[in-house]
Amino acid sequence: MDNEPVILAIGRIERALSRIESAKSALITEIDPALEERHETLKSEMRQAIQTIDGLIGRQEN
Repeated sequence: MDNEPVILAIGRIERALSRIESAKSALITEIDPALEERHETLKSEMRQAIQTIDGLIGRQEN
């Protein structure tokens, strides 16, 4: 399967995002409320990057 490394990488990214999301709720309000905004910005940028990767994979498959 040619896409296997990409699929594995996406899985790692998703697991990392899940760990970050779990940890952020406990830490953000205690450390720095401005981190919430920065976190949301980073999450949005990551979502866009994943959509771009998904589009590239989709084009490669066709």
